Amino acid sequence: MILSFEKIRMRLHEKRIIRTGRTFIEGVSTFTGQDFCHMAIAIHIENLTRRFNDLVAVDNISFDIETGEIFGLLGPNGAGKTTTLSMLSTMLRPTSGSATVNGIDITRDEDGVRKSIGIVFQDQSLDEELTAWENMDFHGRLYRIPAEIREQRITELLRLVELEDRKHDIVKTFSGGMRRRLEIARGLLHHPTVLFLDEPTLGLDPQTRNHLWVYIATLAREKGITIILTTHYMEEADRLCNRIAIIDHGKIIALDTPENLKNGIGGDVVTIRSPDLAAAAEALTGPWITRVEQHNGEVIVSLKNAEQHISTIITLLNAHQVTIESVAIHKPTLEDVFLSFTGKTIREEDADHKSNMRMYQKMVRH
Repeated sequence: MILSFEKIRMRLHEKRIIRTGRTFIEGVSTFTGQDFCHMAIAIHIENLTRRFNDLVAVDNISFDIETGEIFGLLGPNGAGKTTTLSMLSTMLRPTSGSATVNGIDITRDEDGVRKSIGIVFQDQSLDEELTAWENMDFHGRLYRIPAEIREQRITELLRLVELEDRKHDIVKTFSGGMRRRLEIARGLLHHPTVLFLDEPTLGLDPQTRNHLWVYIATLAREKGITIILTTHYMEEADRLCNRIAIIDHGKIIALDTPENLKNGIGGDVVTIRSPDLAAAAEALTGPWITRVEQHNGEVIVSLKNAEQHISTIITLLNAHQVTIESVAIHKPTLEDVFLSFTGKTIREEDADHKSNMRMYQKMVRH
């Protein structure tokens, strides 16, 4: 049962983060809102900041992540998602602020943090000339896992990601989805309690992406692992995550459950195409309208019970002699949420950040 916004607020009292339950895809489910109220904090972040000369990649962010939660960082390329993960996994030191992972400070005890986490990088890090088994075995040796335990865990994990029958095949013969599954298995070999997934399905076809979503949800449900994933795929964040933080230009601009974020838009969304957007937007007034925005050649209207008001919308536009090319109704999506907070779609933000990413790479090299 998913708890209401007010009930959760009352249960959490002074806590800053609102949590509700979430049901996962294909029958894979995890915690309800009641479960979250009794769980420990896996990651605590307070005023975390990272600068690269004049570029503020992560700007004074603060939030907590509960044990066993799937938490999503959603935002365009260059928004600060990977930088945040890099700091939490001790690969990059913060400029200021603090964070703990499993109660371990990320700057005071880097080795302690690394022992308790697993990470799957955005870029592939497998050795393509080794077999699946050899990649896993090498990783286990680095963590000094005893041979007998290492062999048992490798067998279990390859079975989990359905690669047991390909364990002796060289990785360069694997598809992109198979490689991603192997990387997830490798990241779990030392039994981490927190798993970082940086754009885990980037570049994969929709079928493979759905397949990986099932594995990720299964890990949280069956293993009780806290999972933090970064993504710019709206559907991925919506279907997988208990809660989502939308990050843009290094700042957290929204944090809640996917359902609450979408409900905050105001019920339904009506999209109108017209050659005269300004006239269309000006014509649409009424107490039943929550918000009217012009964007990308469309007028976007947020309102409740759109089906009951669609005829009124058409009447208003006709009365103002506004030409209508098309009208569409849909339920709010995370794309609408992102547009509401930033004034842009995430795809436009991706394009705008290309120059920033080039600057970032130059700064890292220097």
